[in-house]
Amino acid sequence: MLIDSQGNLYGATAYGGTGNCVLLGVPAGCGTVYELSPPRQKGGEWAETILYSFPTSKQGYLPNGDLVFDSAGNLYGATTFGGTKGKTCDVFYGGQCGTAFELSPPKTNGDKWTEKVLHNFAGGSDGAEPNGGLVLDSQGAAYGTTYIGGYDCSHGNGPGCGTVFKLTSPTKKGRSWSETVLHRFKGDPDGGDPAAGLIFDQNGNLYGTTAGGGGSSYPSGTIFQVSHHVNDSWREHVLYSFHDGYDGGYPMASLVFDAEGNLYGTATLGAPVGGGTVFRLRPRTGNSWTLTPLYEFMGTPDGSYPAASLIFNKTATLFGTTQQSGFTGGVCGNHGCGTVFEVSP
Repeated sequence: MLIDSQGNLYGATAYGGTGNCVLLGVPAGCGTVYELSPPRQKGGEWAETILYSFPTSKQGYLPNGDLVFDSAGNLYGATTFGGTKGKTCDVFYGGQCGTAFELSPPKTNGDKWTEKVLHNFAGGSDGAEPNGGLVLDSQGAAYGTTYIGGYDCSHGNGPGCGTVFKLTSPTKKGRSWSETVLHRFKGDPDGGDPAAGLIFDQNGNLYGTTAGGGGSSYPSGTIFQVSHHVNDSWREHVLYSFHDGYDGGYPMASLVFDAEGNLYGTATLGAPVGGGTVFRLRPRTGNSWTLTPLYEFMGTPDGSYPAASLIFNKTATLFGTTQQSGFTGGVCGNHGCGTVFEVSP
């Protein structure tokens, strides 16, 4: 979820809208981008505005992950499927391997937003199934990850282990954006299947997580850095490989920095009960960092399987969500419908 200076919230829905996408023979819509505006009077209802409804799969299908603004008020995001390239992706979604897109606000208030597809992912060495959560540098270039594509995975994932990519805007108006693959994951030892977006540090290094791979005997994901080197080359460094299940595993959310340069995140599985963890990663000399599980989820009524990014408040308290546990019964049965949690120092 994204918030602007006026308190409006922006997000995407994977399905719905007025698009003509069909899933398993049922009209499902191709997804939307929406705005929620706070009420004018305390206690009133928030107002929803659909900024854009993806009309066909060619413009993108199943938008995923957080959105980001540029300085001109344009929104950037990604769709997991759709576009005009690729035949290696899920046949239920048409086979196309996803897009990165830009949404531009109207010049006249009340008119429609317009979409521009910045890149159609083709699968193979190019990458496929982008995860949203794009980040922008000071020059307006966009960075993100794809869940598959790249090299064949050493842990058996034929479509590839995923990529880290950069999209650069054209130098002349009307030309296309260009993609550069900064890293292709190989599974072992560098990780595979990045399921979340990236974040920058103050020096322009990128940080993220992979849900699989790693160099341990119990490969269950990594935390990595991709840094810029000479001749415009980029290198990946594995900061931590989850290795025994008790330290967590299969992280599926992006990371967050604190003021001291420590990284925080969630592992979807792991710990004694297997319900996942909240962890902190402290920098050390070189590229080796130290991971400390801060909290281990115990299942109902506590929560389990966190898969969303954390946020800090001013007192360094962390907030997040879990996918399961909490109250059991009702429509979610014994698994529970998930929780919103707080982890305090």
